[in-house]
Amino acid sequence: MNTSCSVDPVLLALKKALDEKESRHLSPLATLSRSAWRRGGEPGDHRQSFAVDTDRVLHSRAYTRYIDKTQVFYMVRNDHITHRVLHVQLVSKIARTIGRFLGLNEDLIEAIALGHDLGHPPFGHDGEKVLDQLCREHGLPSFQHNLQSVIFLEKIEKGGRGLNLTLQVLDGIMCHDGEIHHQVIKPHRDKDFAAFDREFAAKLADPGLELLPMTLEGCVVRLADTIAYIGRDIEDAIELQLISREDIPRECTELLGRSNGSIVYRLVTDLIANGIKEDQIGFSPPVGQALGRLKEFNYQAIYLNPLVKQGFDLIAACYRTMFGRFLDDLHARRSEAPIFTEYLRFLAPHYREQAGETAVVRDFIAGMTDEYFLNQARICGCRTPEMRRTLRGGE
Repeated sequence: MNTSCSVDPVLLALKKALDEKESRHLSPLATLSRSAWRRGGEPGDHRQSFAVDTDRVLHSRAYTRYIDKTQVFYMVRNDHITHRVLHVQLVSKIARTIGRFLGLNEDLIEAIALGHDLGHPPFGHDGEKVLDQLCREHGLPSFQHNLQSVIFLEKIEKGGRGLNLTLQVLDGIMCHDGEIHHQVIKPHRDKDFAAFDREFAAKLADPGLELLPMTLEGCVVRLADTIAYIGRDIEDAIELQLISREDIPRECTELLGRSNGSIVYRLVTDLIANGIKEDQIGFSPPVGQALGRLKEFNYQAIYLNPLVKQGFDLIAACYRTMFGRFLDDLHARRSEAPIFTEYLRFLAPHYREQAGETAVVRDFIAGMTDEYFLNQARICGCRTPEMRRTLRGGE
């Protein structure tokens, strides 16, 4: 990577020493910072490339909006329930711990982990399903939050210029999928930006297509995503009186434990103990099977539970009304409308021209926090659900 002549030579020497330390101490299968690849050339500084990407993600507008984005439970008045911002921090910490013991690049892991859920729309996966349906109805491809994360990072941040992140970080974000259960996972290496773009287009056309990260670091984040949410969602469900600890299947508790802390510890130590074998990482068969069973339990007892979705019919109606209203505002060129005053005014004109008006509406709604979404829905005349304290018995 080219370095700027204005950078202090002492700092550049320290950076070179850090690069050399990586070469000596990281696993031969780790991704070295000096191998980072960006679409656009740019002068460097004293920071290593993946550390730069972490800083760019942290300082992005999309990262700031994590603070009020649903993880699983929405419209609940309880400050101890996990929001998206905490989830990505947990993924980052868990993945970096695994990466440290396996000799992988922690900066790359952190950048992928912190950016992997930026594309989630309001109200989590339920909101994603509604937005996907609206996109298809209006002639857009499927909506997938991992792809939307890439869109935010490459097309919308910095006024539409994008953050010029490295290929390895963008690939890890695009290829994360904590919904798919893996006992072991192996990277699909040797990608370039052309291959990345082909995979992005293929995934857009076929949401069922499974993509594999190009780095072991991306594989670690993918596994850590599951580790971070599986037990935490159980704790949140217990807090909200949706389930009890005794409901957790015995075949899971005997091997993984009964609390989030024990589940995380058991899964992380198992991954580390298995190590890297033939360029792949994963769980031992007994632990992998127990994790798969625990995911099945979570889906049935928590994610698909009708009590979780109380009030979502109103939110879905809000999505539909707002999508139509914002699209009409663009067609009618109502410059006083929120999509102009609170979104497009921050972006260069080429963004709207290249994206098209329907995609502009998609991006505007996908970027909303839950509270901002509800405020806009009320402005549009929509009825919104009431907050609850628990999932049983309302207030």
